Amino acid sequence: MRASPIRATLRRPLGLLLALVAAAGLGGCGILSPLPAWELVKATGTATSTALATAAPAKASNTVHHGDAPVRDVCIEFNRNAPLEDLVPSLQAELRRQGVESRVYEPGTGLQQCGVWLRYVATIEWGVPPMASAYRANLSAASLSLHRADGTLLSTSSYQAEENYGIARWAGTRNKIAPVVKALITGFES
Repeated sequence: MRASPIRATLRRPLGLLLALVAAAGLGGCGILSPLPAWELVKATGTATSTALATAAPAKASNTVHHGDAPVRDVCIEFNRNAPLEDLVPSLQAELRRQGVESRVYEPGTGLQQCGVWLRYVATIEWGVPPMASAYRANLSAASLSLHRADGTLLSTSSYQAEENYGIARWAGTRNKIAPVVKALITGFES
């Protein structure tokens, strides 16, 4: 038995319509959905911010280390004039990485508890990162120093952003400060 021409004509569009409805109902990517394109945009943004966070060609500079015994415990003197929210946590994380425990104190407190003090100054710049719409602070320079409780200088090291540092400007504070902390503790710039 042969199907009528009208039935054959209706079957094709009906089959196509059913296939499109089924594809649109699938999880993940869909043929008619704008979501795959949006997911691609989000993934690109995530990849870009990850690349920016680790892009710093940071180097320690102007390191002076007096060759004293390795420091294992320091007190960090909190500097309210360097209001970068991740600076002190970055310092503490990098100190731990070097095997040094740390505590944070307000200036002028804790003198009896601490044999070695870490003091820091930082310069912060504001700008709009690529693929963002809001201003964000970033570390452009920092200087760290270790002192005995009596004020004797043990070591000092600095970070200075390259003059035309472009995209590395948006690297994370920890990536910028890591080589400086290492040089401060070991005396070796990398």
